[in-house]
Amino acid sequence: MDSTEEDLIRPIFKNGRYQNPFDTWEDTPGMGTFLKLMRSEDHSNIPSPRELDKTLPVETPDFQKLKNPPESDIQIMWIGHASVLVQMDGLTILADPIFSDRCSPVQFLGPKRYRPPPCKIKDLPHLDAIIISHNHYDHLDHGSVKSLNSKYDDKITWFVASGTKEWMINAGCKNVVELSWWEEAEFPGRPDFKFASVPCQHRCERTLWDSMKALWCSWIVKGPRHSFYFAGDTGYCSGFKQIGRKYGPIDFAAIPIGAYYPRWFMRPMHVDPEEAVKVYEDVKARHALGIHWGTFKMTREFYLEPPVKLGEELDKKKIDREKFFTLRHGQVHTIGQPIPS
Repeated sequence: MDSTEEDLIRPIFKNGRYQNPFDTWEDTPGMGTFLKLMRSEDHSNIPSPRELDKTLPVETPDFQKLKNPPESDIQIMWIGHASVLVQMDGLTILADPIFSDRCSPVQFLGPKRYRPPPCKIKDLPHLDAIIISHNHYDHLDHGSVKSLNSKYDDKITWFVASGTKEWMINAGCKNVVELSWWEEAEFPGRPDFKFASVPCQHRCERTLWDSMKALWCSWIVKGPRHSFYFAGDTGYCSGFKQIGRKYGPIDFAAIPIGAYYPRWFMRPMHVDPEEAVKVYEDVKARHALGIHWGTFKMTREFYLEPPVKLGEELDKKKIDREKFFTLRHGQVHTIGQPIPS
């Protein structure tokens, strides 16, 4: 049964700043806890590029497939981290694009890629829409936004959460739609396509002074035949069950599985693989891709642990591993088809 409008969880906005309404949320700890985090054991063990080419290969995308997507199926490509390209029902959608070497305010300091993007922005196919989950540097990258604007100009529509439109306009974006949780908008010229901002549990800031002044969200895209859910970046919360009740079943979901250790610090903001499977179940996804891993060193779990733990959790729940899967960087995949090993 669908949730009524009165039942739907809304963000809290007080004194110019947003707050999470979930009882699973905890505010980010202070400097003392951050220093404790820096002293915690690091299990990431990221090897040399030569070894990474064997264990975490980057695939050259099949550009012919991207230029000629199937008419009746969903086609996707994992670019890396949370960046995923989705083609369905005649629309091509890019989520949280980052092509820069570092997810940082500057390109000489901050988390650096240990796996390169599989292609350049100039190589991407025609794009219709770009969805942004929130304003953290690993999800909203200024260099990538500028390059996308240079290539596509006003041919794309950007969908962002409340509080981010002004930043997008200042970065040169022409068509920007800003939505709060549960608000919906039609895609321009395609009334059969609906974009909806929906809840997740996270936070926003790009400087020391703008903490929580913009909202974070996940996204539902509903076309005439298919639907897509993009979780973005999130801790586990009660919002996912509401998403499933209102919009499920969902044909394809992109759900984060990495950047979760140590749990005492990361739990409010990032799901681990066990919680990612809960999200998959809550939103009633038929198929899902594990994202937000294997690209930047953000946290301290072993770099290949997220897909391993995802598989173990799926086995525990007797869910087919082909239903919630991972891909190689650059791999182009049609939903529902076997995934090459």
